[in-house]
Amino acid sequence: MENLKIRELKENEYKILDDFLYEAIFIPKGTKKPPRDIIQNEELQVYVKDFGKDKDDHCMVAEWDHRIVGACWTRIMNDYGHIDDHTPSFAISLYEEYRGKGIGAKLMEAMLMLLREKGYKRASLSVQKNNYAVKMYKNIGFQTIDETEQEYIMAFDF
Repeated sequence: MENLKIRELKENEYKILDDFLYEAIFIPKGTKKPPRDIIQNEELQVYVKDFGKDKDDHCMVAEWDHRIVGACWTRIMNDYGHIDDHTPSFAISLYEEYRGKGIGAKLMEAMLMLLREKGYKRASLSVQKNNYAVKMYKNIGFQTIDETEQEYIMAFDF
């Protein structure tokens, strides 16, 4: 883990969020990955379109040996985890070969620290119930506040 560095995403790197948006799509075991252009769907573009133009857009990245291997970003958006117009929603993903190493938790913790410093009172996310990341979110301190048939809506209160 000494090769790992967590830092804020730089403006000239914003385009990489398209990669991580695609990586964030949860693919249950035995299911084929969707085509990459699925990220052009309006319901997914809400996560990345014009990122950085709003004061509520924040992103932390994980660098491993000088390569960005993961991203955790938040914005106030009308996404699946939307609670209200004051609560940023989380998106997080890592390239597959970097998952399961604790990098996601470090990214989440760094983002929560940044949001706390910026004065937010709460953060939210949506996660499919069968996604292995549910356990990580609970361990970090997110609590389920609502659910649908397939997803949990979770919140973290500062």
